[in-house]
Amino acid sequence: MKVKKIPMRMCAVTRERFPKSELIRIVKTPQNEIKVDLTGKMNGHGIYIKKDKEVLMKAIKSNVLGRTLEANISSDVYEELENIIK
Repeated sequence: MKVKKIPMRMCAVTRERFPKSELIRIVKTPQNEIKVDLTGKMNGHGIYIKKDKEVLMKAIKSNVLGRTLEANISSDVYEELENIIK
């Protein structure tokens, strides 16, 4: 029997590799909108962050998401991420 491969992704804040299920994907769509992608299938440039409140606070403080996606991240996106992590 074949062992199923677990997809690994890198957290944009901590630069550690985690299974995809332990991360949240943030996407910059072709229309330059920033959205939280819970399905992992949304079209656009995506980055991942760990589902951890400390990692989210570090991301807000250092503006890692904005620099990586080359866009301004609104407070609505951070609030949505905070609600998902709780």
